Amino acid sequence: MVIHTVQPGESVQSIAQQYGVSSYRLTVENGLEFPVRLAVGQALVIQYPKVVHKVVAGDTLWRIASDYGISVNQLYRNNIELGGWDRIFPGQELVIEYADAPQGEMAVNGYAYPFIEPATLHQALPYLTYLTPFSYSAQADGELDDIEDERLIALAKQWGVVPILHVSNLDEDERFSTDLASQLLNDPVAVRRLIEEILETLVEEGYGGVDVDFESVAAADRQKYVDFIQALADRLNPRGYTVTVALAPKLSDDQEGLLYEGIDYQGLGQAANNVLLMTYEWGYTYSEPMAVAPLNSVRQVVEYALTRIPAEKIFLGVPNYAYDWTLPYVAGQSRARALGNQQAVALAQHKGAEIMFDPIAQTPYFNYYDEGTQHEVWFEDARSIRAKLALIPEYGLQGASYWNLMRPFVQNWVLLNALYNIRQG
Repeated sequence: MVIHTVQPGESVQSIAQQYGVSSYRLTVENGLEFPVRLAVGQALVIQYPKVVHKVVAGDTLWRIASDYGISVNQLYRNNIELGGWDRIFPGQELVIEYADAPQGEMAVNGYAYPFIEPATLHQALPYLTYLTPFSYSAQADGELDDIEDERLIALAKQWGVVPILHVSNLDEDERFSTDLASQLLNDPVAVRRLIEEILETLVEEGYGGVDVDFESVAAADRQKYVDFIQALADRLNPRGYTVTVALAPKLSDDQEGLLYEGIDYQGLGQAANNVLLMTYEWGYTYSEPMAVAPLNSVRQVVEYALTRIPAEKIFLGVPNYAYDWTLPYVAGQSRARALGNQQAVALAQHKGAEIMFDPIAQTPYFNYYDEGTQHEVWFEDARSIRAKLALIPEYGLQGASYWNLMRPFVQNWVLLNALYNIRQG
């Protein structure tokens, strides 16, 4: 597998000829849309098929996978153009094996809202170990507000993916509420009720575990939060359910700020079975233009976390979104527009913008003009994703967790499959 950076004057055809690969496969494996046009500086994943099967009448994906001794999910992963659907036709060529062997194995989680587009979800499911529908909301009295998650749970199980229950302290305005979390955590009756509601939901809905994501927890409730996670694990673990807790990206024990002060890495890491480092949102809606997840900052969070939490418990958060800022940036006034990574590349192509790559953040970006206004876009591509995923085997982490699956990102799945075997739940 090679990552090629597009140079001036190059086309899909010339790049395919240079590497001796199919123009069609180069197009579909990078999520390029017809009519195909490239941006200078754009990253393209180049793969070399080793074993290819030509479909004949009567073939099914299950029969083909069985004949070659691989799983149907692996057949889907090797052929992103299938989009997670089982429609094949005589003469179609399916990749059974690529020339480069994966470098290791990891677990992969992805978050999705219930209204995710079916095509986007189907495409992602073969690459997942866990699927986490977002989000059940805990109330101050311990009640649990549910969501319409039946479709996501059913599809996850169909693909052999373990569904995980997501529980948050989102209020009625869909904001993480410090007051709500405080009222709940300081009420022993409410805590016990919430634990029982979580257990009941796990059993009734068929979830395999729970992911607790309480954000903006007050410093005064730091130990209360640890106690809640410990009590939850004590109740669920004997029944075969795992407890994961999401952690704001801290750099030290005493880091100041509402996002950090109530989060005890060591205490929560001991209480939970797994943790998710939310290593994104350095660049965000109201920030100055910058990378969403600069590699240097992500690495600092991981290295701090490893001083408090065993590596095998840690999932690394990976962003699947981009931001488009208007310039000049004005603090307190500017608001970036969120978009998908494929959308960002298409925008660069449409505007004739050259894509640059920040060597420190290990993240691509570009500038363009629209009706006289300058814009700056930071996004993720194969290069930035490869750099982030490489931290997982480097530090012995459990796997990756994508926020979120709502926007298509074909290149990401192709890269993930090329580099790593994906653990089955």
